[in-house]
Amino acid sequence: MLVDMGDMLRHARANGYAVGAFNLVSLDFLRAIVASAENQRSPVILSLAESHYAYFDPELLMPAVRVAAERAGVPIAIAIHLDHGSSLEAAVRGIRQGCNGIMVDASTEPPEENIARTRAVVEIAHACGIPVEGKLGYLAGVEGEAAEHPPGEVIHTSPEEAGRYVEETGVDFLAVSIGAAHGRLRGEPRLDFERLGIPLAISGDTGLSDQQVRSLVTNGVAKINYYTALADGAGSAIRKHAQKAENRSYTDLVRGVQGAIRAEVEHCISRWGGVGRADEVIAACRPWREVEHLIVYNLSGASPEETAAMIAEGRRILGAIPGVRQVITGTSIREDASYRYCWLMRFAHPAVIDSFREHPDHQAFANGQFRPRAGDRISIDFRHEPD
Repeated sequence: MLVDMGDMLRHARANGYAVGAFNLVSLDFLRAIVASAENQRSPVILSLAESHYAYFDPELLMPAVRVAAERAGVPIAIAIHLDHGSSLEAAVRGIRQGCNGIMVDASTEPPEENIARTRAVVEIAHACGIPVEGKLGYLAGVEGEAAEHPPGEVIHTSPEEAGRYVEETGVDFLAVSIGAAHGRLRGEPRLDFERLGIPLAISGDTGLSDQQVRSLVTNGVAKINYYTALADGAGSAIRKHAQKAENRSYTDLVRGVQGAIRAEVEHCISRWGGVGRADEVIAACRPWREVEHLIVYNLSGASPEETAAMIAEGRRILGAIPGVRQVITGTSIREDASYRYCWLMRFAHPAVIDSFREHPDHQAFANGQFRPRAGDRISIDFRHEPD
């Protein structure tokens, strides 16, 4: 089941384990990660990195991610995370697409700019009930690329700047640079454990020893981002099948991809202490349930053309408000129905009920165009009950 990501990571930190945030770039990755969590009865974070959007269309992949999360064969706890979002606009899109956790990465900007950008995302996301992960310090590599040749000096995060950043931005989790790096490394990275007073998330488990991982978790790391070894395992499986002369088709080449990814994910879950934790996470965490806002109404004093224009304008304006996942409008099939028209809006979280109502764009449309014509109306907010 989908659970509140903030609750999930607070449970991990309080109970001495870390949740894997596994980046996926295809359905093979998605199916392997969920199958691994089912087999290990483990909480898991399905992570989609903005830097990987060149390899998939998030509008197409996200519905599959949500279906996979909701139809798992055994009870497991899942969160869906936007990784390395580059802007406020990216965060709003991620929420609209179905993420219930957001990472904003302005770590390459000067400190004041990083704080300002992150705070803007926090304000929007928190109004939608969604926790935010911020980032401090420079971490070598870009999600599995170029870690061996960083483009600049690796900047570690100090406890002092971490404290200021958390206080001024209001982030729920913090990704820091402590010596680990994205991607592949030559040799073992050096970790400054004294810097781990505040952070809850790291990127770059690749190359860490078991002892280093245990020390990270002991010092409060509750989320470990992981991609490089998954991609390497998938690539190795493809190369292995490509060596056989009879394997010429696409399906021949990718036959072993899911198995390779699954083996790596299960190894990580075991290494980070997540095996068998799903039941207790589900018991401790709030379920993540969307809310639907329904309005049935009649219009007066409007021609059919004016009605169509108002409805189209409402879809455009209201659909752009943060936390609104979908806007559906309709007209009654029966002309003698008590109410002729309806709006059905899907909100990402119950918190959106208030933030939507108070949003200036909603107020302007409702007071200027809708309410003067729709005095006869009924509205209700309801949430989906579990199957």
